[in-house]
Amino acid sequence: MDQDTKCEGSDKPTPDEYQVVQEGKAEIMFPTSNGVFYNPVQEFNRDLTIAVISEFSKQKLNENGVEAFEFLADEDKSSDSKKIEIGKQYEEGITILEALSASGIRSMRFAKEVPGVKKIVANDFSSRAFDNIQKNIEHNKVEDMVTANLDDATTLMYQNRSKAKQFDVVDIDPYGSASVFLDSAVQAVKSGGLLCVTCTDMAVLAGNHPEACWSKYNSIPFKSKACHEQALRILLYTISSTAARYARYIVPLISVSVDYYVRVFVQVFNGQKKANLSASQQMNLWRCGSCSSFYSQPIATPLTKGKSETVVAPFAPFTSQKCQHCDNNVKIGGPFWGSALHSSDFIWGVLGAVKGAKSKYGSADRIIGILTMISEELLDVPFYYISDELSSILRCDAPSSNLIRSALMNSGYRVSAFHGKERSIKTDAPPEMIWDIMRKWVNVADNPTMQKRLAKLEPNAAARIIFAKPLSNEDIDLTLRRDCEPVSVKVGITRFPQLPPNWGPKAKATINRDGTMKLSASEKSRKFQGKRKAKLNKSQISEEKKPKSEEDVI
Repeated sequence: MDQDTKCEGSDKPTPDEYQVVQEGKAEIMFPTSNGVFYNPVQEFNRDLTIAVISEFSKQKLNENGVEAFEFLADEDKSSDSKKIEIGKQYEEGITILEALSASGIRSMRFAKEVPGVKKIVANDFSSRAFDNIQKNIEHNKVEDMVTANLDDATTLMYQNRSKAKQFDVVDIDPYGSASVFLDSAVQAVKSGGLLCVTCTDMAVLAGNHPEACWSKYNSIPFKSKACHEQALRILLYTISSTAARYARYIVPLISVSVDYYVRVFVQVFNGQKKANLSASQQMNLWRCGSCSSFYSQPIATPLTKGKSETVVAPFAPFTSQKCQHCDNNVKIGGPFWGSALHSSDFIWGVLGAVKGAKSKYGSADRIIGILTMISEELLDVPFYYISDELSSILRCDAPSSNLIRSALMNSGYRVSAFHGKERSIKTDAPPEMIWDIMRKWVNVADNPTMQKRLAKLEPNAAARIIFAKPLSNEDIDLTLRRDCEPVSVKVGITRFPQLPPNWGPKAKATINRDGTMKLSASEKSRKFQGKRKAKLNKSQISEEKKPKSEEDVI
């Protein structure tokens, strides 16, 4: 069930018991009784999804010489292209499956805001959700485009894996992990189609429960500051390896880590050859548990033999189990997706469309901010450092991110940030360059305060060992550069907005024995707040009003 809505209660609500919420061009009816809620923060997720699917649909339409207009009156009369109107059914358009629909809010918006749509299936396994979806279809007058469906999501997708039944777009947005839906989802989408997947089990993907991460995603995570990118790379690895079983491969278009979840948009293609070679797009990570230095290692190396291509086992990055920077143990994690997280061309297409129609999206500023940061990321560099973490490891004052960025750029290396983490440093520089910059910045020989701090540390502390080693590059230049700041900072784009209170997901819904949804602890508290006290007061008043017996009078 989608995180943005939850329906509880055994009785079918009457029309008077509905609350109508407008989002985008759709009006959604939510039953007002028994714990129904609407999460406005999830509007960003829905807005971004609509922007991505719209761009995907427009590209397919343009390939066939078709242009989409908000209103036909806006069309360019000089163009010879075929014209279609957004919000109207297009028989040659795309088909969309929203596998976990809940209230149907996404499907209603797809019908009214995505260009070139032929059919949308809004599915949910809950009969109450199905009834609510049907009401919203009628309320929004999109019966010609949207069909409510009552079924298990995986069953429905397996039933539609034949070429004739596959969907152009499959949207999976569950509560928790999407892992159980991936096998059916990669088969239910057409070749060249779009697969949209959300996972909210960030504690698992971030390394707090490695055993659960292995059982769900077949990957062993690190517990590190780079957990946001790690979550994306674990999810993409799982989608890629799942697709490869069916001679399919993926191309990520946009991968986002935001709030309490990750969201990826990937194209899925048929191709046995590329599916076989996809092992070279996966990687393991060698990471020091003490100083956080890391090296990526592809699972396989591509090799060309005459006219054929294959993959072979790679060479290890080094043979020692000890970190060459701090002499502590190195751990191996993964597998992770090791190729690009995004498509630059697709990002710029979505970004331009959102900028050109800001009024269409309630969270337009946030979408523009995040997509702009994503467009600045180094696509071929996995994972990142955190400037604050570097200083914490070395027990020193923290240099500014701009100083580290400038020093890397002065030495000829590339550098960017990661959109999901403040003060992140993504660079193609080796770890020894990072530590050389920190040694140069701290300058222990002329820093009595640092000398006292280091003297108090254990002999095997990472800080003591790293500072004891000489600079491997004497030409470190800490001069600040004017171009060290990304464009998104210079132009004042909203990068990390302040979130409103109570913005996170509610507890997962559970079912009572009678089939009704169980109230959460907070909902119970609100429902029965003050009632026990009122009951006691009422009982006390009743006792006082009782007639007194003769013995009491005497």
